[in-house]
Amino acid sequence: MAKHKIYTMPFADVYPLYVKKAERKGRTQAEVDQIIQWLTGYSDESLQEQIDQKTDFETFFADAPQLNTARSMIKGVICGVRVEEIEEPTMQEIRYLDKLIDELAKGKTMEKILRKEAPST
Repeated sequence: MAKHKIYTMPFADVYPLYVKKAERKGRTQAEVDQIIQWLTGYSDESLQEQIDQKTDFETFFADAPQLNTARSMIKGVICGVRVEEIEEPTMQEIRYLDKLIDELAKGKTMEKILRKEAPST
């Protein structure tokens, strides 16, 4: 079976679209980067390297330093599909990122986007 074409698409081609979507809604590139880094474990420098090298999406996620274990808390629909029900791991990672960027553009707080628990009192 042929790979989905998004797997071979350079992350660098989609990254500016994420930033543009966020900025149209009054959010920042720094927030987009924070979300990507939270999800993947890339540092500022290593994220920029992935962009500069035009790494494809499949490699971008395969080489991610530390996929966040809290990403399983990401729920909802993206592109008409529930992200928690996607069986193919790479596609699920891509859709997790899409969902987080959507939440940013919809005005959610970074605490909610990054699935931070409220401190117990």
